[in-house]
Amino acid sequence: MPEKKEHRGYFASALTCHCPRCREGKLFKHPVRLSFKKNLEMNKTCPVCGQATEIEVGFYYGTSYVSYAITVALSVSTLVAWWVLIGFSTDDNRFFYWLGANAVFLIFLQPWIMRLSRSLWISWFVKYDPDWKNNQPIDFSERLNPDQANNW
Repeated sequence: MPEKKEHRGYFASALTCHCPRCREGKLFKHPVRLSFKKNLEMNKTCPVCGQATEIEVGFYYGTSYVSYAITVALSVSTLVAWWVLIGFSTDDNRFFYWLGANAVFLIFLQPWIMRLSRSLWISWFVKYDPDWKNNQPIDFSERLNPDQANNW
């Protein structure tokens, strides 16, 4: 009897930056590095199922909204954690210490936040196909203009 392979769930594939169509191929060419140059370099197509990752010119502009929402959520959660664990007072500068610690925290997480926002963004437009081996990926080539590629 052939062994049935478990597939990743939606959140697991989005958090690990896997293709939203097959949930197996990696979206990014390189692992996260401190050098920002290659952190957002994506595969043109999924190495497993062939799904295009560039859907149209300027497709990833919308990730700024997702990134903003993630950073606000992280900031609110660190604010609540600081308030519960350390507390705030009008008699000292604990709020400003939180601001500094939160800024350092967000700067450190920025490469992961940018990747996660791209992964979430594409997963909202390319749906999971459990039968991806038998179906062709969606062709977005009519939306692409090679003259405008990377023109941002």
